[in-house]
Amino acid sequence: MANPTRLRRIADQIQRELSDLIRNEVKDPRVGMVTITGVEVSSDLAHAKVYFTSLAEQDREDSLQGLQRAAGFLRSQLASRLRIHNMPELHFRYDASIEQGIRLSKLIDEAVQNKSNDGE
Repeated sequence: MANPTRLRRIADQIQRELSDLIRNEVKDPRVGMVTITGVEVSSDLAHAKVYFTSLAEQDREDSLQGLQRAAGFLRSQLASRLRIHNMPELHFRYDASIEQGIRLSKLIDEAVQNKSNDGE
């Protein structure tokens, strides 16, 4: 089992390198403007969950398919950039937390607006 601090450093490095690789090396048109929001690495370094967001909601599924298709290429590129013995297998997941945060913020704003209108 790896040190939690080491796992966090590896996850952060994978996130930075993946962001660069996706922006500059991935040629799949399905992978549009995606942002890597986080990476979780398993304690045995066998797997990495890579969380991403996409600008357009309709691009979400296309981006996921494109990233899954490019996972082998991205893993091999990461292996040449990082100095770790075992390169984790990449598993891409859509990160809906930002959309949920925006939705909750709108609901709060509406509730505050309704309360101020009721008080007048």
